[in-house]
Order: sequence, then C-alpha cells, then structure tokens
Amino acid sequence: MKFEIDGFTVLVGKNNKQNDYLTTKLANDDDIWFHVKDFHGSHVILRTNGIEPSQETINKCASLAKEHSKARESSNISVDYTLAKHVKKPSGSKPGMVIYTNNKTVIVK
Repeated sequence: MKFEIDGFTVLVGKNNKQNDYLTTKLANDDDIWFHVKDFHGSHVILRTNGIEPSQETINKCASLAKEHSKARESSNISVDYTLAKHVKKPSGSKPGMVIYTNNKTVIVK
C-alpha cells in the first residue's frame, strides 16, 4: 500500500512477502523503516529521498505502523524505527523476519 504523509511517500507491506520485498529490495539505505515492537505487523517504509523528516512525520508513520499491526486496538504501543540500512534479514529466516540495530522508539497512544 502507498500513502503520502507530509509530502513523503510511505509504503506499507500487506503480508510477510511484501514486508520482505519492501525492506530488503525496495527501501534505500536512507529510508526509514518502522515496525511495532513485540507484535506482528506490517513493515512501513518512509521514502526520505535524502531529506530528514520532522518528528511529527515520524510520529505519523509510527501511527500507520500501529494501525497495520496486531496491536491496532491497544494503546501506548512502542514502535521502533531505524534507517533501512540497519535492517537485515538473517539467512534462511521466514518471510518478514528481520533484525535491526541503531533504532529509536516512539510511543503511539
């Protein structure tokens, strides 16, 4: 799925295979990757085109990640985000499974 937030293109995976494709093939190193912490959910990619987004834009993308997760009905959910270059797929892992470093976390009410 494709959204526009504050002039940025935002991509959301609909399933594990789309999550894999978005994160490992489509995302550029300087794009920002989002995922709800400790719940199954969509990978969200904020296409930055080298422009640093505002914290407000980051928060909106984090909310989008929450809306497209098993935590959508919960409150105060942690959403991790990091540059796409810090997201890696372990070899042999299931579709949608990634590990990441250098992340920050926002709380979505």
